[in-house]
Amino acid sequence: MNTAVKLGGFGIGLAAVFTAALGLGRTTGHAPAATPPAAHGHDATTAAESVATLPAGLQVSQDGYRLTPLTGALSTGAPREFRFQITGPDNRPVTSYTTSHDKDLHLIVVRRDLAGFQHVHPRLAADGTWSIPLAVPAAGQYRVFADFRPAGHDGLTLGADVPAPGDYRPTPLPAAARTATVDGYTVTLAGDLTPGAASRLTLSVSKAGRPVTDLQPYLGAYGHLVALRDGDLAYLHVHPDGEPGDGRTPAGPEVAFHAEVPSAGAYRLYLDFQHGGKVRTAEFTAVAGPPINTPPPVAAATPSPSGHGADGHTHD
Repeated sequence: MNTAVKLGGFGIGLAAVFTAALGLGRTTGHAPAATPPAAHGHDATTAAESVATLPAGLQVSQDGYRLTPLTGALSTGAPREFRFQITGPDNRPVTSYTTSHDKDLHLIVVRRDLAGFQHVHPRLAADGTWSIPLAVPAAGQYRVFADFRPAGHDGLTLGADVPAPGDYRPTPLPAAARTATVDGYTVTLAGDLTPGAASRLTLSVSKAGRPVTDLQPYLGAYGHLVALRDGDLAYLHVHPDGEPGDGRTPAGPEVAFHAEVPSAGAYRLYLDFQHGGKVRTAEFTAVAGPPINTPPPVAAATPSPSGHGADGHTHD
């Protein structure tokens, strides 16, 4: 498996058209922006070409495939069955998938303020319906991402909004930090995100001040990293260098990733790792910068031999 960031079912995609992106998924409280007419005498970019440039997870449909939630709301109490289908170009539910990292489909659930992250694996019925008992921690608008690879097709990530009714109280995005703690484990992040370039991120796991050197394989790797862009929740799924049993990848404490983000700005990183038979998730906020194609510095004007400025006048 390629270790670079996988946009859309473990595949990379870069984008600069974020305004259009916000209208293509099912979002909260905003109508899709109207497409301006093409200027006379110029070729208009087709919808298909525009869609192809978007990061993963911003669309409910792509390449003829569509994510259709069959459950209208998420539970904030006891888990309730969440059901959905992936329909194909023939408008029929897809029933044949290519397994990727031990599963035919990965379901990511997160509230639009990037709180309440879950990475789960539903079961597939013979009729093409996916289902899983699911509960979210608090009310709000959630984004569900289906990360999958239809048989005979490249990987895709489709996203749709599903509400959890109740008193919604948004949580501010946590400040960028190099360490995160979960269940007595400390995870340290080294490396920085650079837009448009592969960035090496190394996450080191320790417990009670001691490095963890016996991480357990989870879905065929020692760690899984999902990155979501603040604002529109553009989706990136990152996989680490190496794999368990390859003779060169240690079982911790470090898990290294190569990530390529499409733009400057804040991202929320979620690292899944397994130790002691339990999967845990460490969460970070990271800021990517500087922007892609940073303009070169403006050169200072060269004074003339007479000591005058470029405009032919002296200045006090």
